[in-house]
Amino acid sequence: MTLAPASRPASAEGSALLDVDFYSFQDLLTPVEQKAALAVREFMEREVRPIADDYWDRAECPVHLFRPFAELGSMGAAWEETRAFENSAVFRGWVGMELARVDSSFCTFIGVSSGLAMSSIGVGGSPEQRAQWLPPMASGELIGAFGLTEPLAGSDTAKGLRTTATRTGDTWVLNGAKRWIGNATFADVVVIWAKDTADDQVKGFLVRKGRPGFTATKIERKQSLRIVQNADIVLDGVEVAEADRLQAIDSFRDVAKVLRITRDGVAWQSLGTAIGAYEAAVAYVAQREQFGRPIGSFQLVQDKLATALANITASLGMCVRVSQMQDLGTQRDQHAAMAKAFVTTRMRETVALCREVCGGNGITLDHGVARFFADAEAVYTFEGTKDMNQLIVGRSITGHAAFV
Repeated sequence: MTLAPASRPASAEGSALLDVDFYSFQDLLTPVEQKAALAVREFMEREVRPIADDYWDRAECPVHLFRPFAELGSMGAAWEETRAFENSAVFRGWVGMELARVDSSFCTFIGVSSGLAMSSIGVGGSPEQRAQWLPPMASGELIGAFGLTEPLAGSDTAKGLRTTATRTGDTWVLNGAKRWIGNATFADVVVIWAKDTADDQVKGFLVRKGRPGFTATKIERKQSLRIVQNADIVLDGVEVAEADRLQAIDSFRDVAKVLRITRDGVAWQSLGTAIGAYEAAVAYVAQREQFGRPIGSFQLVQDKLATALANITASLGMCVRVSQMQDLGTQRDQHAAMAKAFVTTRMRETVALCREVCGGNGITLDHGVARFFADAEAVYTFEGTKDMNQLIVGRSITGHAAFV
């Protein structure tokens, strides 16, 4: 089975001009995984690609597609409570790549719920909490969000978290603010991370939709990932039952376990974003003519595309290996950090090259590159900036932390 792009420009002989999976990494997927990944690709081509530009332009989210996508059975990690089939971390990364290849915003929309929110419950929840929440989230019945970043705490979240949780009997009271929280305006449950005022340690809380004192306001005027409904959250005396505290979370080290699972997912998303821009550029240069010839026949254009494909191929190799390490249990913070830093950097270069070969037409939504070019900036930044991830790697090299 092939997972080659659904539509690519063809040569005179009718074969694909370029295969983005240049070294056939798809062969590492099992037949079952290949079939599931192809179903994801077909869904994205059929349901998301035709509407992506319009929703991006209007800064609206196709929430109605969440449950149909979930029905494919590819939501979340292979939690015992939810897995539709045995699947690898490489497969789950590949799914993220397939989503981002069509629309990076849709990848974020799905990833926040199936990655960050579900992983928080999968890692930090009690058996009862896992059984209660994970199945309906995997089926698309419930949508989740993940509230860690704050207006004054981004890269220094580990020590700079300001949202507080105070226990009184079997009730916790949350006060504070969060920023850039995807899905928060419509999520059924938001995982809120707050410092316990008793021991100054970070705890996790499941804040259900409609709780008094919880408000989520959409952040307007974004120019990247416009489909994602990021929000500013205010927590003003929000009461949460002890039963809705994540029972296995005792400190920020436990939060880091969640981020370790999802950080390499951002590398896969970055890869998909680069592939989306690349495929659009390849299609464009095949039909755009100057000086009486398709611009794809020009040396400088081919040089840019060859560089873009090399970036994609190197990134795919790194993504595959870091996900394999997750399955083996050998992945550490520095491995995921290197993948995130490297692949997002290569993505940024790749989308710029693809925008460049499209000339002025590359800045409109009409030719497929502009949306990826803009969305790359947000993906480059979230889940830890390049600088912070480089310092995580640097600490592993030297044994010295250089974060401040």
